[in-house]
Amino acid sequence: MLGAAVLLVVAIAVEVGATAILPKAAGFTQPAWSAVVLGGYAASIWLLAVVVRSIPVSVAYAVWAGLGTAAVAVIGYLWLGESMGWLKAVSLGLIVLGVIGLNLVASHS
Repeated sequence: MLGAAVLLVVAIAVEVGATAILPKAAGFTQPAWSAVVLGGYAASIWLLAVVVRSIPVSVAYAVWAGLGTAAVAVIGYLWLGESMGWLKAVSLGLIVLGVIGLNLVASHS
């Protein structure tokens, strides 16, 4: 289970990295950046597929999507010049709380 959790973190990191560089692909008009983005997404999905052998898909996907979304929003704010208002910050916090809640429920099932 620990190995699957580590792979899930790697899958999230790869997906977040691919998403963070998505603007460089410029609508997939930049072939090299587009290939990096698509390769990152493919690797991330493959890792997720490996993870769901050990972690229920509902929990793995919720963690992958929720933490990935929150991480991309933070990266967008810190490095891509995107805004972060109080409502966006609270909403991201709720996503993280939801992921924690799903993990708590899954660990007691």
